[in-house]
Amino acid sequence: MNNKNPLKNRKKVAILLFFGTILLLVVFAGRIAFIMVKGEVNGEDLSQNLNNLYTRSSVLEANRGTIYDVGGESVAMDATSYSLVAVLTDKWSNAEELQHVTDKQKTAEALEKHISMSKEEILTKLNQEDLDQVEFGEAGKNLSYDTKKDIEEENLPGIVFEETPTRLYPNGIFASHLVGYAALPSGEKEDVSSTDLTGMMGIELAYDDILKGTDGKTIYQKDSFGYVIPNSKVETTEPVNGDDIYLTIDKRMQVYMENVMSEIDEKYDPAMATATLINPETGAIIAASQRPTFNGTTKEGIDQLWQNLLVENTYEPGSTMKILTLAAAVSEGVFDPNEYFKSGVKNVSGGPIHDHDPNGWGTISYLEGLARSSNVAFANLMEKMSPETWKEYMDAFGIGQTTDSGLANEAKGSVAFNYPLEQANTAFGQGLTVTAFQMLQAFTAVANDGQMMKPQFISKIVDSDTGEETVIEPEVVGEPISEEVADQTLEYLKEVVYNKNGTGVGYQIDGYEIAAKTGTAEIVNPETKQYYSGGTNYIYSVAAMVPADDPKLILYITVKQPKIKDGSTTGSGVVKEIYHPIMKRALEYLALGEEEDAEANSVEMPKATGISKEEALKSLEDTQLNVTVVGNGDTIVQQLPLPNETTIENQRIVLMTNGAMTMPDMMGWSKNDVLKVSEITGVEFTFEGEGYVVSQSLEPNANMHGADKITIVLETPQE
Repeated sequence: MNNKNPLKNRKKVAILLFFGTILLLVVFAGRIAFIMVKGEVNGEDLSQNLNNLYTRSSVLEANRGTIYDVGGESVAMDATSYSLVAVLTDKWSNAEELQHVTDKQKTAEALEKHISMSKEEILTKLNQEDLDQVEFGEAGKNLSYDTKKDIEEENLPGIVFEETPTRLYPNGIFASHLVGYAALPSGEKEDVSSTDLTGMMGIELAYDDILKGTDGKTIYQKDSFGYVIPNSKVETTEPVNGDDIYLTIDKRMQVYMENVMSEIDEKYDPAMATATLINPETGAIIAASQRPTFNGTTKEGIDQLWQNLLVENTYEPGSTMKILTLAAAVSEGVFDPNEYFKSGVKNVSGGPIHDHDPNGWGTISYLEGLARSSNVAFANLMEKMSPETWKEYMDAFGIGQTTDSGLANEAKGSVAFNYPLEQANTAFGQGLTVTAFQMLQAFTAVANDGQMMKPQFISKIVDSDTGEETVIEPEVVGEPISEEVADQTLEYLKEVVYNKNGTGVGYQIDGYEIAAKTGTAEIVNPETKQYYSGGTNYIYSVAAMVPADDPKLILYITVKQPKIKDGSTTGSGVVKEIYHPIMKRALEYLALGEEEDAEANSVEMPKATGISKEEALKSLEDTQLNVTVVGNGDTIVQQLPLPNETTIENQRIVLMTNGAMTMPDMMGWSKNDVLKVSEITGVEFTFEGEGYVVSQSLEPNANMHGADKITIVLETPQE
C-alpha cells in the first residue's frame, strides 16, 4: 500500500514555488538592469520615446518678400484668404454648441449679401443629401478678412472658414505678366504656410528663391497636462523672411497706362497690344502693359494669354527698325540727307521691294524718304553700307539675341539673311523677328549717346530682416554707335514728326520736340504662310523719344490687328490714342520731378496716411487743395499725391480710407481727376465722350468693389 503524505507534498510544492519565484525575480531584475544599462527595449530607444512623448514643436512662419513699386507702394504681398464651408451633419454638434446649419433659409438669405450667389443657388448647395459639409465654388473662395468678419457677424451655426495663405495684388491689373503671380502648388491645402507659395510666372517666378522665406520652429517640453515643464530647454530656430523687391515701375504711371490700355482694348479689341515707357539713361522701365492681361489677385483673364509679350512674343517690327538702319547708315557715312533716289519700287535678286505707296513719290531726297518711311530708301542704304556691315550693326544692337532679362522663356528672335531680298527686307523691319525688350534695348543706344542700356525692372533688393539693400545698377551692354552718331540720328528722326510729309506728324506734343519712327509691319498668316493683305492685318507701332535733344523717355507701342468697324480711324490712329495720353502724363511727371524752384502757387503734399480722417482733413484745410475722400472708414491708408510731392493749388487730391471703397460724386470733374481715383483704388473706369463728367453709372457712395463696369460720361461745355 502506497501511503501519500499530503503535508510532504505541499512542502515540495512550496519549495518549487519559492525557487521558481526567486528565478523569476532574478530574470526580471536582470531584464530591468539590462534595460537600465542599455536604455532599449526590442531595439527601441526608451529615452528617445519618452522625449518624444513630452516634446512639442511649433512652426514659426516666415513671410514671402513683398514686391514694391519704385516709390515703396505695395505691388504684391502676403495675405490670407478664406474659403466658406457649410457643415450639414449634426454629428459634431452638442446641446451647448450647434456645429451644423440649422436654419437653411436664414443662412441662404444672410450669405447672399456677402458672396456672389443667389439665395436659390445657396439653398441648392445646402439641401444636398448624404454630405457632411459643402463648399460654395468660386463664389466662396478667396474671401477677404473683411468679408469673413461680416459673415461671422451674422451668427450662422455651421458656417465655418478654411484659411489659406495667398498672395495679394492690391492694384488689380498692374503689369500683371511682368510682375507675375505666386500660388500654392496644385493640390496643397493642408498645413501650408507662406513659404509654400511658389512663383508661377514673371518676377514672382524669376526671383522665387529671393522672395521665398524659410520657416523657423520652436521645440519645447510639456507635461501630460499640457504645461511647459519648468527649467526645460527651449530650442528656437528663427524664421528667415524672404527679401523684398523694389521695381523700377512707378505706380502712378503704371495705373494710368493700364487704364488707357483697357479703354483701347475694349474699343478696338486688338489681337495683342503692348506699351512700354523706359528711361533710356538707365534702362529703367517706368511702366509696361500688355493686352490680353489678367487680374493678379482674382486671375480673371489669365486663360486668354499666358505669354509675357515683352520677352516671349516675337514679331516682325516693321519700320521702327529703320531707327537702327538709319543710325548704322549715319555711322558708316552713307546717309546723305540731300541725296536723291527714285522711290516706289526697287528690284533686287529674289523679287521687288515696294514702298507703302507702290507708285512712290517720284525722285525725292533721302531725308524725305525717311519722313515718308520709304522702304526703297532704306534698302538702298543697306546696299551702300554692304549687307555684311549691316549684319554687324544688327548684332551690335542685340538683334537675334536675348536681353538676358532673367524672365522665363525669353525669346531671341530670328534673322533671315541668306539672300539679297532677305537682306534688303531686314533694313525696313521685315523678314526678321524681335521681342519688345530687344527693340527697347536697341533704342536706348540712339537715345543715350550711343550707350545701349539693358532693360531693367528691379531697382533694389532689400533684406526684410536686416534692411540691407542691394541696389541694381544700370548696365551698359554695348556701344554700337558713337555719341555724335546718336545725336545726328535723333536730329534726323525729328523729320518723321515735323516734316509736312512725315508719317509721325500726328505725334507732336506742344512744348516738346519729339524724335520718333512709326511702323506698319506685315503679319504672316499661319495657315497660308503668306503675308496677310488688306484690312487691319498689321502690327502698328511707334517708338518716340522725348525730348529729342536729350531724351529722358522712350515710349514704344505695338498694336496687332485692331478691329476698326466704322472706319472712323486707322491702325496708326489707334496707336495715337495710346500714345498721347500716356506720353503727356509722363511728361507732366517728368516736369514736376525736374522743377528746381517751386512756383508761387505750388503746394507740398503733407503726409495724410496713418491718421484719422478727421485729422487728415484738418491738416489739409490751409493747403487750398480740393480734397476727395474715397471710402467709409475712419483712417487714411493711401493718398495721391504721395507725401512731399509737389502739386498746385486747387488741384484735386484723393485720400482713401480703410473702409469699403465708396464712389465719389464726380459731377463736373475732369477726366484726369477721375483717373486719380482709378489710380489710387485700382478700379478701372470706361469713358464715353470728352470734356467733363455729366453722369456716372455707379451712384455716389455706392461700393465700387465688385462693380462689373463703371462708365463715366463726359461732355464738352457749350460756350
